[in-house]
Amino acid sequence: MPEAFFGLANALFWLGDIAGTIANCEKAYVAFRRRGDAMFAAGAALSLVGYNKGYLGNTAAARGWLSRAARIINNDVPELRGELLGATAYVTDDPVQSEALARQAAEIGRASGNSDLELMAMHAVGQALVQQGRTAEGMSLLDEAMAGVIGGEGGDPLTVAQMSCMTMVVCGSCFDLERATPWVQSLQGFIDRYGCPFLYAECRTYYGRVVFENGDWSGAEALLAEAISMSRGVYPAPHAFACGTLAELRLAQGRVEDAVRVLRGVEGREEAAAAVASVHLAQGEPAAAAAALRRRLAATSQDRLDVAAVIELLGEAEIALDGVGAAVERGRALVALGRASGCQLIVAHGERLLGHALAPADTRAACAHLEAALAAFTGAGIPYRAAQTRLLLAQVLAHTEREVAGAEARTALSVFEDLGAGRDADAAAALLRDLGVKAARTGPRNLGRLTKREHEVLVLLGEGLSNPEIAERLFLSRKTVEHHVARILAKLGVRGRAEAAVLASRSGPGISARD
Repeated sequence: MPEAFFGLANALFWLGDIAGTIANCEKAYVAFRRRGDAMFAAGAALSLVGYNKGYLGNTAAARGWLSRAARIINNDVPELRGELLGATAYVTDDPVQSEALARQAAEIGRASGNSDLELMAMHAVGQALVQQGRTAEGMSLLDEAMAGVIGGEGGDPLTVAQMSCMTMVVCGSCFDLERATPWVQSLQGFIDRYGCPFLYAECRTYYGRVVFENGDWSGAEALLAEAISMSRGVYPAPHAFACGTLAELRLAQGRVEDAVRVLRGVEGREEAAAAVASVHLAQGEPAAAAAALRRRLAATSQDRLDVAAVIELLGEAEIALDGVGAAVERGRALVALGRASGCQLIVAHGERLLGHALAPADTRAACAHLEAALAAFTGAGIPYRAAQTRLLLAQVLAHTEREVAGAEARTALSVFEDLGAGRDADAAAALLRDLGVKAARTGPRNLGRLTKREHEVLVLLGEGLSNPEIAERLFLSRKTVEHHVARILAKLGVRGRAEAAVLASRSGPGISARD
């Protein structure tokens, strides 16, 4: 029966089985067509549009299925015209055309009382506006659509998954981690019930980036490994992007050789250019880093928000090559780009680059820029970038205000130790020794920061409850509890639930929890 194929495709979608999802959806489409069920055949064809473009990046196949859906809907199922407009907006490469199509779809959804269609189309309008450079206007619509779907206006969990995925992609492409982080936190209830909504490799990678920047490195590692596995041999661009992001995490952990291994096979792709350049910088090869980054920037417009990290890295390479003037100009360009787009984190990266570039010649100006960057990173809850900036500030102040420099370096060292950032921790400890401060490394504690839910689970572990008992107490599935327990053990660096329970009973409410 076609319903069985379609149901299996939906189930496999939630399990992340790309091949199985598409194969069963295609079988459902054929069976619906043979049975003469135009409504469901069109629905299957529309699903295949999204799967082929979102999962596989196969725009040709997506457009083919869009044409099949359009033929059926125009001839037999005019009530699906809104969904057809929405799918067309998703496939088109022209953001102006995409905006127009999505607005029509939203109006149809509003008029017909179809909340899922209205919210999806509103979200698509927001994406199109961001692509046009109308960032504030577009992000406002994204926020409104996400509020509606998380608040329960849409009736289909798939709507939450698709919109959450695209929100993560848009926020990631705009460097807007400040917006992505609270939406991730708002989705916790949905995740507890249905599982992770970030089902495509690309959005799971962006989600991993958010988790990485927020300080949960064990969680980020798991997400990025999943994204690499999902995309391997299937979708080259997201695969390279996921590999590059994991390589950046490995570099932050001080595992340079592991980063090199992760990048094997994707070194030439632009999606991994920043990670490749970061490896060159870590190996003391700034000229090679600069060459890779200039090649990446030559391939795209430098006013795009997603190249902000590439621009900062190129500035760092230029500083190493004594091109301070060029680095200063790049820092100023980043600040201007961030202010024009309303993204404070881009401004912060520009300020940090300016502080680093100006440090030898103008200590006062360098410190002002670094303080501005530090305030932004701290306010956004991005501990690793904040600690890196503190260390830069300490290095600038080391010759003039040794006491302040020592305080900043100690704070940076504590964060690096907590995260497991070995190379940075070594650098902070070395600076403290140069300042005459005892600074023995304690080794990576890798505590991370527990989420609110993980803290609740840990407290119940401390009370001696089993996984089934915790599931019953917190109204969660056993599988979800197993997932939380595994994350807790990884974050706290303990060997089993018994050690975690001892830690919970000793620490009590003092264990930090991220809301």
